[in-house]
Amino acid sequence: MRTMAERGWWKSSDDDIADVAEAFEAEHTEGEPVPSFDATDEDAQVRDALGIVIGVSAGLIVLLSVAVVLLWLWAGMEGVNIGGPPSSLLTWEEEYRDLTGLNDVEGDGTGVVLCIVDSGIDLGHPDLGQLELAGWMDAVDGLEQPYDNEGHGTAMAGIIVAQDGLQGIAPGVSLLVAKAIGEEGTGSDDQIADAVDWCVEQQADVISLSLGGDQGFGSGFFSTDALEQAAEDAIDEGVYVVAAAGNDGEDDDGDVESPGSVEDVICVGGITRYGNIWVGSSEGDNNGRIWPNPILPRDDPDKKPELVAPGHEVPVLMAGGLESGTWWGWSSGTSAATAWVSGALAVVLEAHPEMQREGPSGGAGAVAQMKAVIMENSQMKDGQSEHDDHNGYGHLRVDLLL
Repeated sequence: MRTMAERGWWKSSDDDIADVAEAFEAEHTEGEPVPSFDATDEDAQVRDALGIVIGVSAGLIVLLSVAVVLLWLWAGMEGVNIGGPPSSLLTWEEEYRDLTGLNDVEGDGTGVVLCIVDSGIDLGHPDLGQLELAGWMDAVDGLEQPYDNEGHGTAMAGIIVAQDGLQGIAPGVSLLVAKAIGEEGTGSDDQIADAVDWCVEQQADVISLSLGGDQGFGSGFFSTDALEQAAEDAIDEGVYVVAAAGNDGEDDDGDVESPGSVEDVICVGGITRYGNIWVGSSEGDNNGRIWPNPILPRDDPDKKPELVAPGHEVPVLMAGGLESGTWWGWSSGTSAATAWVSGALAVVLEAHPEMQREGPSGGAGAVAQMKAVIMENSQMKDGQSEHDDHNGYGHLRVDLLL
């Protein structure tokens, strides 16, 4: 199994700004008063030299003051957000929130338990400073304290719970994080299956799987794959499992990745800020096949992918200490789209607690009902009237799901 994202970043200028501010402060530090001197020739020379020093210092203070003012003026004209994410990221974030109808709804996922299975989380990120994890497990190294030595998990978590710089979709959720992806960006089916089982044990309502791999033999009738079985078991408990369609692009093998291929898993493809399908998003094979891996034809509302969501240049958090050297960047892939849908589901479940796992209408039937709601309330592209193997039933519209 591998994660489903590519990333980019901007280099921040915080260090340069800090140097200027530090120098400016140093020039304004109060010192000892200048002593008085008797009017001797030698003393006059000292006074003259001291006057030059004071004059030069005053000049430097003026220059530094002007430099700081010009820096802030330039930042305002260029739209640079000093000390936070670049303005382009904030613009992209706002465009995606408008596209998905998120800006038209209230709610932040409060009361919903959401579990991310990924590479971990960097709690030292400034946009995660208010986050208190509801639980953590490490299926890779067994460490007790949260960490992220790959960065993908922090990026996905930020899409859902970031605050201050970027704004997550559902920052009010009770967040569980299970690390099953290692430093190299991959993880075994058994590790990920164990992580999914742990999420279920911790009473997760939603499990977000921004990852994928080859389908198990017989996927669609029965499964010999540990992760696919874990996903099915979670759904039987009333957990909403969301997974990535895959990033096959031009090399598409004809179907979505596993475990997104599992019947009742909500499988997510990616779109751009303009609502067009992202070029790397995998398509589904919904007609059935015999070779190389037999699957039955899929019926509504289980055709793959079920929907598409923001998946191109999505603003994300960057884990500190990695090579990027910055806290904010972007991610393209169906991983990001999966996190978007997971967060959106939390907002929907907050508004409809009866459909939560322990709600009066919760259970496997609620998962099937939610998939029908997604089928009927996603925004189809122009000219689309039924499921499309790339676009699913349409793109995510949180406002319509409510």
